[in-house]
Amino acid sequence: MTTSAAVPTGPDNAMTGGDSVTDRLVGANQTYASEFTDPGMDARPVLQVAVVACMDARLDLHAALGLELGDCHTIRNAGGVVTDDVIRSLTISQRALGTRSVVLIHHTGCGLESLTEEFRHDLEMEVGQRPAWAVEAFRDVDQDVRQSMQRVRTSPFLLHTDDVRGFVFDVRTGLLREIDRADDAAAPSA
Repeated sequence: MTTSAAVPTGPDNAMTGGDSVTDRLVGANQTYASEFTDPGMDARPVLQVAVVACMDARLDLHAALGLELGDCHTIRNAGGVVTDDVIRSLTISQRALGTRSVVLIHHTGCGLESLTEEFRHDLEMEVGQRPAWAVEAFRDVDQDVRQSMQRVRTSPFLLHTDDVRGFVFDVRTGLLREIDRADDAAAPSA
């Protein structure tokens, strides 16, 4: 796994050498662009799948799922939670760009497990305005995956809700653990 651990840092892991993180990213892009060849792809994912996942830096989704450039749409946010904006992205992904499957990936040790909606109150006290968005904090990652699957499956805007699966990625082992819907788990097996 490639990381930027080799970047020289000083106290508090601050970068040294006068370059900002953004300067380093722009420099890396210039190197990338100098060797770039247009792959000739369009915006439609080859595998017709959209992956919704947490923004956690420990999740290398393409490597973990064996994906290549152009295989999927990747939608990431704090917690991998299905919010109105995720539904917006999935709707565009399905209706305009042909995806048919949705994979939801939460993970162990998520920062949202230690937050509460009090976070919004604290922000309001600090900046004088209450955020319009919910924190979407949770205590039970499995239940939060089920809730996210339910939000996708019941959205009136999505065309394809029959192939929606949810997983928890273990940040220590790299393995995915599939989460069954609560009603599937409660139903007697045939």
